[in-house]
Amino acid sequence: MFYTDDQVKRHDNLICKPSGAYNLYAAFIGPNPSTSFNPCSIAPSIDPTSFIGPFAVIIGDVTIRRNVFIAPNVSVRADEGFPFHIGSNTNLQDGVVLHGLKDGRVCVDGEEFSIYLGDNISCAHGCLIHGPCRLHNNVFVGFKAIVFNAIVGEGSYISTNALVTGGINIAPSRFVPAGAVIDTQAKANALAPVPTSDKEFAEDVQHVNQEFPSAYSMMFGSIRCSCGLACDPESLDELNR
Repeated sequence: MFYTDDQVKRHDNLICKPSGAYNLYAAFIGPNPSTSFNPCSIAPSIDPTSFIGPFAVIIGDVTIRRNVFIAPNVSVRADEGFPFHIGSNTNLQDGVVLHGLKDGRVCVDGEEFSIYLGDNISCAHGCLIHGPCRLHNNVFVGFKAIVFNAIVGEGSYISTNALVTGGINIAPSRFVPAGAVIDTQAKANALAPVPTSDKEFAEDVQHVNQEFPSAYSMMFGSIRCSCGLACDPESLDELNR
């Protein structure tokens, strides 16, 4: 919920007049529940340069590296499969879901992960990344695409509504067309290189989203009063008189 500068919210006789947009509801960030298959309750580890948007949910053994942008309504839930790794400069756009199976893992440098996202990855609006899977650096996952039980090579491009699954391994810089179902290694091996236009689009998306963590952190860093609303400093001074 957002208020403009000319809107006024009254609470306990204090006039709160927000300056620009503000976050009324905080993201939920917390440890996973203890279960028979995952008895250890571990809280996420998030680099302070990253931004977690409103209504996002980050649960369990999740490591988020530098300058990651997690947009509103993203769900990163390491309560079944774990751990998750989200590399630097990666962006998870609105409505993205990350979840994993309890028994599935990928190995990265001798360590096991349910989901491992490298650096500079873009997960576009509404896509699903389900472990076990690994996305190498500079991968682009398009709108409403699904990646489940797969390894995607560096610089590959998965188009809108595509499905990548079946335990396959996609080579670097391969292009998955819109709506394609890549569920055998033979299909994965037949993929063409990423066209120049799509490579340029993915690079542009990266450049845009790498600016968002610091920009949003500055915008949402405005002063808040005890009601949870962003208030201008004059209102707070009035309250303290």
